[in-house]
Amino acid sequence: MAKYNYAFQGYDEQLMARAVGRDVNVSPKIAIEVSNFLRFKNLQKAKQILENVQEKTQAVPFKRFTNGPGHRRGKMAAGRYPVKAAGIFLKLFENAEINAQNKGFNTGNLKIIHLCSHIASRPMRHGRKKRCVNKRAHIEIVVQEIVEPKKEKRSQKSNLKKSDLTKFESTKPEAKPVAEKSVEKKEKAKPEVKTEAKVEDKPVEVKPEVKEEVKPEVKTEEPKEEVKE
Repeated sequence: MAKYNYAFQGYDEQLMARAVGRDVNVSPKIAIEVSNFLRFKNLQKAKQILENVQEKTQAVPFKRFTNGPGHRRGKMAAGRYPVKAAGIFLKLFENAEINAQNKGFNTGNLKIIHLCSHIASRPMRHGRKKRCVNKRAHIEIVVQEIVEPKKEKRSQKSNLKKSDLTKFESTKPEAKPVAEKSVEKKEKAKPEVKTEAKVEDKPVEVKPEVKEEVKPEVKTEEPKEEVKE
C-alpha cells in the first residue's frame, strides 16, 4: 500500500495515534459536515453521537452545504441523518481507538484533535447507474490522550468547617441597608444648588429715653440808670 501523506502537521508518535480511510464510498460534502461537527470532541462522546445518528434521534447540522436539507430539532437550522456516513466514521474511530490502545493510551481520555475529509478520485459507476460519477472521499483522524480538569461543583464556602464559617462571616464588610443606599443615590443625583447665606436679624437694643431736667429761667433785672436832675 502506498504511503499516505496526512494533512496534519506536527504529529508525535509517542503522544498521538491516527487512522485514515482512503477512497471511502461517501459523499465529500456529507463527510466534511460530519467532520466539522465531531472535531475537537471526546472520542467516546463522538461515537455516541454517531450511534444516535444511526437511530435518527440526533441530527448532524449542515452549516456549509445547506442547499437542500431541511430544518431539524435542536440548536441548528439545516440538518440531516447521514446513516451510511455515520457507520463509516464509526469504523474509522474504532481503528484509531485500537491504534491508541496498542500504544498504551487510556481510551476514555482520547480527544479528536484532527478530523479532516478530502475529495477522492471519482470513477464511473457500473450496472444500472453507469455513466454516473461515484462520489468518494478520504477521511483522516488524529487522537491524543488529554485529561480534562474536573469542574468543582461545591463552592469554597461549603467545604469550610463551621468554625471557619464564623471567621469567614466575621471578616465580611457590613452591608448597608437598602434604604440608606437609595437615599445616598438620590442625594448624589440631585444637582448642587448654591444658596446665599441669609443675614440673621439681630434684636435691636432699645435704650430708655432720658428726659432732661428743665431749669427754671432766672430773670435778672438790669440796673436802672439814675436820672440826674
